[in-house]
Amino acid sequence: MSWGTELWDQFDNLEKHTQWGIDILEKYIKFVKERTEIELSYAKQLRNLSKKYQPKKNSKEEEEYKYTSCKAFISTLNEMNDYAGQHEVISENMTSHIIGDLARYIQELKQERKSNFHDGRKAQQHIETCWKQLESSKRRFERDCKEADRAQQYFEKMDADINVTKADVEKARQQAQIRHQMAEDSKADYSSILQKFNHEQHEYYHTHIPNIFQKIQEMEERRIVKIGESMKTYAEVDRQVIPIIGKCLDGIVKAAESIDQKNDSQLVIEAYKSGFEPPGDIEFEDYTQPMKRTVSDNSLSNSRGEGKPELKFGGKSKGKLWPFIKKNKLVSLLTSPHQPPPPPPASASPSAVPNGPQSPKQQKEPLSHRFNEFMTTKPKIHCFRSLKRGLSLKLGATPEDFSNLPPEQRRKKLQQKVDELNKEIQKEMDQRDAITKMKDVYLKNPQMGDPASLDHKLAEVSQTIEKLRLETQKFEAWLAEVEGRLPARSEQARRQSGLYDSQNPPTVNNCAQDRESSPDGSYTEEQSQESEVKVLATDFDDEFDDEEPLPAIGTCKALYTFEGQNEGTISVVEGETLYVIEEDKGDGWTRIRRNEDEEGYVPTSYVEVYLDKNAKGAKTYI
Repeated sequence: MSWGTELWDQFDNLEKHTQWGIDILEKYIKFVKERTEIELSYAKQLRNLSKKYQPKKNSKEEEEYKYTSCKAFISTLNEMNDYAGQHEVISENMTSHIIGDLARYIQELKQERKSNFHDGRKAQQHIETCWKQLESSKRRFERDCKEADRAQQYFEKMDADINVTKADVEKARQQAQIRHQMAEDSKADYSSILQKFNHEQHEYYHTHIPNIFQKIQEMEERRIVKIGESMKTYAEVDRQVIPIIGKCLDGIVKAAESIDQKNDSQLVIEAYKSGFEPPGDIEFEDYTQPMKRTVSDNSLSNSRGEGKPELKFGGKSKGKLWPFIKKNKLVSLLTSPHQPPPPPPASASPSAVPNGPQSPKQQKEPLSHRFNEFMTTKPKIHCFRSLKRGLSLKLGATPEDFSNLPPEQRRKKLQQKVDELNKEIQKEMDQRDAITKMKDVYLKNPQMGDPASLDHKLAEVSQTIEKLRLETQKFEAWLAEVEGRLPARSEQARRQSGLYDSQNPPTVNNCAQDRESSPDGSYTEEQSQESEVKVLATDFDDEFDDEEPLPAIGTCKALYTFEGQNEGTISVVEGETLYVIEEDKGDGWTRIRRNEDEEGYVPTSYVEVYLDKNAKGAKTYI
């Protein structure tokens, strides 16, 4: 089976067929190229997907991935990242082994095809030239034969005519002979060219064309083999990554099998365990006795009357601790002027005092009732630590001792902080040892460096180590306090730490360990359900004397002079400007401050109040 013998007359069709074969090869290259682009795009999308669901570093989300199910999910994402890498390998291998190889082959194929068909056209042109020569000699032989025949007929006619001279007859005879000779020459030439053409034609159809077509056939068969090999390579490239992809899938299965629901449940306990005891039973409160109060008999008034400095919050009901105010301010609040405020001086002109609401008249109530009313007022701020914690949360700051967390969570955070500080100390100690060794080398070999140049660096490292140790001792003390190894530190003990008091305001540790959730998301501490908390009056004073005063909500200007003679009031002079720290609650009194140590109540009608823009707006009370 040979194209040279079977398709000797199909030169044009073979040319079209071989061009179609090249087009098929180019189409296959384009197909593989698009496949590589799909693989790259798929790999990129898989990587982006894996990256999208990876936990962000140093974020709360990263802490949540400590559960086995989340770890398995992270492993799945990592395996998918490796899975995407295998698709990139597929793309790279197809590009180099198929696209690159076929691109080079197709250029060689085009050159070979062009050369073969050029030889075929050259052979065609040669045989066509021989054919034209044959036709030309044939027509010339035919023409000469006709001319010789006409010359012979003319000679015979002249020879038969008696009227023609002998010379004319001889001339006609000679002309006929010439024509006959020319015909013979044309015949010989035609015969020679015919033999030559037959030889060339035989060579063309039996030698040249078969050889050329055989080369074209071999070229086409190589093209077919090449595209088949490329298809095998296409499959092999995929097959090569199947084991690695299988390992990726096995990794996902292994990660799924590593999920431990019991371990995750234990981690939830460790993450959210507060360390509090469940609340006890609530006692029945008998309201049939009108004088029975929620405040115990050891109230502030009894303590003051009897000279006892101890405040006791007993019983199993939830007791409230003292708020963040000084003792004199607390007494002033509890004994604030409940009688109606005095009216403005009669000498005041109507134009000087604008019309305003009259201060209501109220009956003086017992101290215990005022205390009960104060302690049941919302929002509940049970101790300075709770207030400090609430303010810190509102300002977006976390207390250094993590006092905003439940005991168990606080212990974990403190332990983590201690471990981090110990690592930093070890790192600094290693650096100090390295500097010391370098200094010893300099001492032994002065040409290598000046030992004195390392003294400053060594001193800095030593200072850093000392600072970290003090920091560690501070956190270890807080940790010991939480774990119950040490008693709660008093204000005096905290002041002895010295180095950090200016940066870290002292906390009140006399609050009970029970806490309840507050509206701002922090915790407020309450008395334990199983024990009583006793607070000494002296400690109570010390714990709040150094704290910042309540924030001002506006300013006021005294319209009249007021002599504050009752406990809880403050004297003002007409025209004096002061800070407002508490609005009139409807009893006719406004709480103001002159400085950090002087504050109290004045009649609302004696001052003109200007609230800041964050309040309800400027108002004037008469």
